[in-house]
Amino acid sequence: MIKVLEDAVEQVRKLPEDRQAYVAEVLEQIVAADGDLFSVPEEHRAAVLEGFAEAERGEFASDEEMAALWKKCGL
Repeated sequence: MIKVLEDAVEQVRKLPEDRQAYVAEVLEQIVAADGDLFSVPEEHRAAVLEGFAEAERGEFASDEEMAALWKKCGL
């Protein structure tokens, strides 16, 4: 396993169990792609690009906003 992946796994170990389950689900989807690159479905690409632009501008959600969003999603 490459060092960057080992580091990421170590960080995931520190997350609450529900967040670890989410990470596991994402990894399983990537592995299921059988080596193909992960691609964002067309209908979600604009939202992803907007998120990248917000991050470039340093615009991040507060912990309170994220907690409310996770709660709204049932997580």
